[in-house]
Amino acid sequence: MAAVAGASARLRRYVVAPAGQHSASLIMLHGSGDSGQRFREWINQVLNHDLVFQHIKIIYPTAPSRPYTPMNGGLSNVWFDRYKISNDCPEHLESIDSMCQVLTSLIDEEVKNGIKKSRILVGGFSMGGCMALHLAFRKHRDLAGVFVLSGFLNKTSAVYQALQKNEGTLPELFQCHGTTDELVLHSWGEETNSILKSLGVSTTFHSIPNLYHELSRSELEKLKSWVLEKLPKKIQKTK
Repeated sequence: MAAVAGASARLRRYVVAPAGQHSASLIMLHGSGDSGQRFREWINQVLNHDLVFQHIKIIYPTAPSRPYTPMNGGLSNVWFDRYKISNDCPEHLESIDSMCQVLTSLIDEEVKNGIKKSRILVGGFSMGGCMALHLAFRKHRDLAGVFVLSGFLNKTSAVYQALQKNEGTLPELFQCHGTTDELVLHSWGEETNSILKSLGVSTTFHSIPNLYHELSRSELEKLKSWVLEKLPKKIQKTK
């Protein structure tokens, strides 16, 4: 494991190298006000062990610091701005689109390193999950899949609008949400999943009983199984 800085994409990130030969990549986006390294530490704390794969490199980028409207314009490490934490308001598309460009640089780096986009997964917690949905369904439909933990899309999301013009295959969606989440309501996550499914996305939705706006071991174990299903270890061909 090594922490590395990513000046080219203007994003700091923490990278967990695969235990064996690198043949796939997983990009994990933290929630608002967090950092890549703290997100990785939180996952390890919940699982009680390091999240490491034999062949998958895990990238935990940190969102840049920006004024955040729900904090009265205070600076926070967030992927984009929001008018408020609600599914019933417009999206701040300017900041979302600008971050899509930055995160695209991260995907491009993996491709330059020999990893096909069909061997890259992107997802995250809360705001990170929302960011991943924009990235996957609006900009990179050839990714292996996208996952969302305790996240949602606004009712008039640009993601829904983009999918109405859907052509070809779409990344598969894996989603988990706590039933007692008081910050991002379970119903918001459920509605997001339902609308995406109606627009042609292949989805899985897990309701996690008695879980607030946090991670749980059971959902992370489910996520790990799904990641290995989408990014199986390749059998190396001998020349």
